[in-house]
Amino acid sequence: MRSHLPRSPRLPRARRLSAALPALALVATGLLAVTAPTATATDAAPHSAATTKRLCAAPSHPGEMACLALARTDLAQHDLAPNLTPSGYGPSDLASAYNLPTSAGTGATVAIVDANDDPNAESDLAAYRSQYGLPACTTSNGCFKKVDQRGGTTYPTADSGWAGEISLDVDMVSAVCPNCHILLVEADSATMDNLGTAVNTAVSMGAKYVSNSYGGPEDATDTTSDSSYFNHPGVAITVSSGDSGYGAQYPAASQYVTAVGGTSLNRASNARGWSETVWGSSAGGNGAGSGCSAYDPKPSWQKDTGCANRTVADVSAVADPATGVAVYQTYGGSGWNVYGGTSASSPIIAAVYALAGTPAAGTNPASYPYAHPGSLNDVTSGANGSCSPSYLCTAGAGYDGPTGLGTPNGTAAFSSGGSTGGNTVTVTNPGSQTTAQGSAVSLQIKASDSGSGQTLTYRATGLPAGLSVNSSTGLITGTASTAGTSTVTVTATDGTGAAGSTTFSWTVTGSGGGCTAAQLLGNPGFETGTATPWTATAGVIDNSSSEPAHSGSWKAWLDGYGTTHTDTLSQSVTIPAGCKATLSFYLHIDTAETSTTNAYDKLTVQAGSTTLATFSNLNAGAGYTLRSYDVSSLAGQTVTVKFTGTEDSSLQTSFVIDDTALTTS
Repeated sequence: MRSHLPRSPRLPRARRLSAALPALALVATGLLAVTAPTATATDAAPHSAATTKRLCAAPSHPGEMACLALARTDLAQHDLAPNLTPSGYGPSDLASAYNLPTSAGTGATVAIVDANDDPNAESDLAAYRSQYGLPACTTSNGCFKKVDQRGGTTYPTADSGWAGEISLDVDMVSAVCPNCHILLVEADSATMDNLGTAVNTAVSMGAKYVSNSYGGPEDATDTTSDSSYFNHPGVAITVSSGDSGYGAQYPAASQYVTAVGGTSLNRASNARGWSETVWGSSAGGNGAGSGCSAYDPKPSWQKDTGCANRTVADVSAVADPATGVAVYQTYGGSGWNVYGGTSASSPIIAAVYALAGTPAAGTNPASYPYAHPGSLNDVTSGANGSCSPSYLCTAGAGYDGPTGLGTPNGTAAFSSGGSTGGNTVTVTNPGSQTTAQGSAVSLQIKASDSGSGQTLTYRATGLPAGLSVNSSTGLITGTASTAGTSTVTVTATDGTGAAGSTTFSWTVTGSGGGCTAAQLLGNPGFETGTATPWTATAGVIDNSSSEPAHSGSWKAWLDGYGTTHTDTLSQSVTIPAGCKATLSFYLHIDTAETSTTNAYDKLTVQAGSTTLATFSNLNAGAGYTLRSYDVSSLAGQTVTVKFTGTEDSSLQTSFVIDDTALTTS
């Protein structure tokens, strides 16, 4: 019998902070303050000195992230009297400094991914935009949308630190691209898994620009996170490089993102009217993050020679709190304040990508600035620490770690321009395709490259079930298993990063007879008292009264031991071709865990190789909840429906499942 008696307090988990991030913990505990750079004779800095507080605590667990926003503490937060202007840079300042258009970006959606909830996000955004005369951006007019990490409205626990981060992010997108729509995706907690799930949700909801203002120490799982969360060709994903000076962080080190460093931005009596230096100092401490990744491979478009792996950063924007931006926050704040950190520069650059236009399908927008370095303001002075080779921490002409290739000078460096490597790739459209369900397919996609000697790699999205494309030859083969019409996009990319694509429709005609409505799972409520035809870990099928069934007497009870443990429950089933199919079940989660932010124990729900959902101790609640998922895309296949519960070394979490169904219609 499982024990559900109160457990002893969780033992402290081992910290695994990177040696490159000592200042991160000091700032988080208030032991280290930010000092503004000294203005030159031609620069008039808005403030001669600044002290700050970090809004989010430093990561204390592997896989945990922290937001990278810094709030000024030497300026009192306040609401404004009429006709006064907030301290810090506003929309017109950023447009002037970075030579940005004010009318582009109409209808483009920039997603903001953060952890926890800001219940005042929409009202604070309205106050910011009203102050600067920007058009209203609300839920009612379709400009603003807030969702949880699954795309729903079950928002996570509110947190004042992350609320400040959210305010900074949405305000910066508003400042740079006032005509853009904003999608705020709130992760359940600040783990890489939850934040990464939120990134995937943002992309699935149509965002072509996704800003991530958080980071943590690198570790050996980063390349797995790369493929799970950040490999989204045709989507510009920006990530803050860090606020602790020299030293690489993740996910800025991901090969699939645009890593955004930080500068000190001051007005100047030069032709541009502004000057920039690296945010930081050669002594280290606070400043833009940079460095050589310990794990992530170098992208093909990054050519610096002092780092064999991925180098951080790619580009940069203002991040120094001493030359910071105006932000309006009321949940955990009292109105206007000046914020900084590379949390400011990431949403700025995401919004610049939006101004530049939709990324080319199949390309990595992080490569675009490397094809247009002359369209950036090269930052050539300042440092964020000491290192070897020196360019990884010290600015100079051309590429350097803290500022990458530089800061925006218009939008040209952030546009695909039809090519990412100087070449032009053309993919021939094969025309609309029609195939009978169950028929074999062989369709050759043809493409050409303006460059000689280039090898093309093919990728296809939207192919009908049962079909795939050969990445080397462009030949689409397989057996069309599911009736319906798909929109297919095939992209060919050469070795320089140049890409071209074509889009066409593909209709798979049904075999006739329609679909018979049915419930396909055997023993769906476990009332036989045994697992069959399920396969289950010993003890999972249970009728004890300490965890009541949803109906009847029996249910499946995964985990709940309070020790390191894994339980599984699975059944294979064939979904008829041409059917609409839905998997549903009732789920009750109870837990002895006390954390409101850390997912220690997890339940994963899969259908074949597709992960439908992940739950944790953070989803605990009274009673059962009906969960339902569309699995129509698996019609025509035999798939295994599988529940996997994993529990760590202390404090039980029980995942109780009952009344399952896989229905067709």
